[in-house]
Amino acid sequence: MQYQSNFYNTEIFNAVQSAGLFSDSKVFADAIAKIPLAEIENQYVMQRPTGEALIRFVHAHFDFVANQELDSLPDLASAAQYISALWPRLSRKPSTVAKGSLLPLPHPYVVPGGRFNEIYYWDSYFTALGLLDANRGDLVEGMLDNFISLIDRIGHVPNGNRDYYQSRSQPPVTALMVDLLWQHKSDDVQWLERVTQALIKEHRFWQTSGDVDNIEQKAQFRVVKMPCGGTLNRYWDPLAAPRPESFVEDVELANTVANPSALYQNIRAACESGWDFSSRWLANVEDLASIRTTQIIPVDLNALLVLLESQIARCLEKLNNEAQALHYDSLASKRSALIQQYCWCDEQGWFYDVSLDDYQPTTIASLAGVVPMFAKLVTAAQAQRMADKLAREFLKPGGLVSTLTSTSQQWDSPNGWAPLQWFAVAGLRSYGLDQLATEIMQAWIYAVETGFSQLGCLLEKYNVVEPNKQASGGEYVVQQGFGWTNGVTSRFYQLLALEADSPLG
Repeated sequence: MQYQSNFYNTEIFNAVQSAGLFSDSKVFADAIAKIPLAEIENQYVMQRPTGEALIRFVHAHFDFVANQELDSLPDLASAAQYISALWPRLSRKPSTVAKGSLLPLPHPYVVPGGRFNEIYYWDSYFTALGLLDANRGDLVEGMLDNFISLIDRIGHVPNGNRDYYQSRSQPPVTALMVDLLWQHKSDDVQWLERVTQALIKEHRFWQTSGDVDNIEQKAQFRVVKMPCGGTLNRYWDPLAAPRPESFVEDVELANTVANPSALYQNIRAACESGWDFSSRWLANVEDLASIRTTQIIPVDLNALLVLLESQIARCLEKLNNEAQALHYDSLASKRSALIQQYCWCDEQGWFYDVSLDDYQPTTIASLAGVVPMFAKLVTAAQAQRMADKLAREFLKPGGLVSTLTSTSQQWDSPNGWAPLQWFAVAGLRSYGLDQLATEIMQAWIYAVETGFSQLGCLLEKYNVVEPNKQASGGEYVVQQGFGWTNGVTSRFYQLLALEADSPLG
């Protein structure tokens, strides 16, 4: 498979990105050529413009898409009104032909906002929560159909619908999207058959080279052979090159290490995790160059893969394919047992990532550890201990911190992110731990509404330790919009309203 177009290997791409013509490398990666790229490259090689001449050359030969969803947005009185007003502005029309790096999708979809003018795989699930609250189930159905289209074309749902994202995926949430629509769609046999085949293909993507007997090393591609003989999974990317959308940042960091190829691959694997970047992946939490994502067995990924395997079994059972359903149920049970065996730390009362070096839990406590509870893989006693740790160590005035480690990376303390709040709240509620779930929802809404009162918009992430301060860290400025924040916050508003209306509320 050719994961990337030749554009990213051209002299003009290297020259423009290396010259730093744009403050964000993603701008040029997303540019749309006005004439065939081969002609642009030939003209560039003949002229080799630099400085102001290069700027003129680029603007003469490429179009750039502006981020317009917040332009002329009326003054809104509340965060809830803002969320409702923004859904149409974050929606994009379907297309049949590629535009620049943008991969076509057959149905309308919702983007996160800001610099992110394309779908992002795992973002879409959390966004869908809010779309359902807004009675836009049709849009959620279309987004799931887009996932199925991508799986059919590429073999998996890529990080996003950009050409340069095809080499990697993100935390697998297609099964969660299916679950959101299950009640209304599962009696449609044609829909169910199509969904089942897509889920099986996605599972195959994660399990490629996953035959235990054929794995000679500890890990191969995304599959890890455990000492007991079972298999778990890791994040991985086959490409060992700078990311086109973060070209300058990657090259600058690579100049500080002895093995740039390994660095590039570990950075890309971290992007597949969705946690780009976090102390979860760092040997030295103060140094991004120490990134070692491919040496970590992530607890959240494997819990989500249990849900994928269980959802496949559920679909097959409804299609009366009992033998295959039992097969995937068995895979889910085996993976769940391995998560308990390797990821649970009884001393800490928490689930951790595991190091591939020694198969022991890492020392980084993160909200990835709540995903087994979200997936209903834990005992009631474990859930209570996890709730105690959440309340004691993770919960801050504005919600849950991503990790208990404070660094300059955006997926660490003091930052909190909507998807992680949802994993925790949904997990707690499924074990009857509603009081803490309510406290987390209220704290998160406090952070969101504090930010809204200051800026008049919702953001990608929040400083949950000090909600009056804006979140920081990462490769770009905090983005406005924002798909998954809108979706999760909308769902929290709904759940809190239901609690208030309840006789027990």
